[in-house]
Amino acid sequence: MARKLLDQMRDALHLNHYSYRTEESYLDWARRFILFHQKRHPKDMDAPEVEAFLTYLAVERQVAAFTQNQAINASLFL
Repeated sequence: MARKLLDQMRDALHLNHYSYRTEESYLDWARRFILFHQKRHPKDMDAPEVEAFLTYLAVERQVAAFTQNQAINASLFL
């Protein structure tokens, strides 16, 4: 049986020696990204979807630059 995407992501983060806090943060951003796009699988998305999510964070949510960078890095890892 195939493992869930976020479980696979957690394993990859752990194998790459990311800290526990970074793991949790990246997983949270991955969840938010997937939910923002109505639970579409990331393999079916590309740069425009990442850009739409980041634009939403910057314009609608008005997140700080650090927060936006964290979301970018989590999306790239995903």
